[in-house]
Amino acid sequence: MSVIQEDYIIALTHLYGLVHKDKVLEIYNQQNRKNVDTLRFRKYVLEDEFVDIYGDYFVHETILEYDDFEYQLKARKGKPFYVPKKEELLKYRDEYYIEETPQYIKLLEFLAHSLLNGDIKKATFVSEDIQGICQYGFSIETIFENINRRDIQFKDMEQVDEFMLLIQELHNNTRLWENNGHTPQVLFDLMDRPNLLPLSKSIPGHHNSDKTTPTSKTRKIGRNDTCHCGSGKKYKYCCLEKDEREKTIH
Repeated sequence: MSVIQEDYIIALTHLYGLVHKDKVLEIYNQQNRKNVDTLRFRKYVLEDEFVDIYGDYFVHETILEYDDFEYQLKARKGKPFYVPKKEELLKYRDEYYIEETPQYIKLLEFLAHSLLNGDIKKATFVSEDIQGICQYGFSIETIFENINRRDIQFKDMEQVDEFMLLIQELHNNTRLWENNGHTPQVLFDLMDRPNLLPLSKSIPGHHNSDKTTPTSKTRKIGRNDTCHCGSGKKYKYCCLEKDEREKTIH
């Protein structure tokens, strides 16, 4: 058996959320010398990577768990597929792979140097969480809950505005499942059908008051609760291990 076929199934499911078996075959045959007519895989290997089989589709288990298949299928109708080159594509076999775009790097540097006194490790944890929120269900409230949970303080409203702009730019340049892997910015350019995130002046915790730091009530996350990063997964299957590592660092 060619293990590379399983790698393609897993990588494309992580990139698209769901993908028809014929699309996997098409992309596999485009990028490999030896063409195949049928995909071969071990189901338990896919399950270990959060990939389920649903009819003729390979589907990320989160979509099925939240009964989101029909919505996801409808949302991407008529949209072209983003197909990276083989080397880049297979990076998505890692469930936690993050494409470090210029917008991601800008946010990381802002967090490290403006809010976290040069702490690159902590800035990386926060940036990865925000990237996940942008990718799997954008919510500005969830982003600020994440910031508050880590006791990160803004110096003034100028910093908040700069942070909001960086979030906007990150979201608009993040690859989304419902866009077949395209970013909102690229899809807008290709199809003139905008789903770009406008810069909002509505910031949690800021209601024309004198406060300069967004605040919200937070509670301890249980192992079986939905993860704070917005992925839709249970906390124990998502960010728990990363958060525990972060605690040991600090």
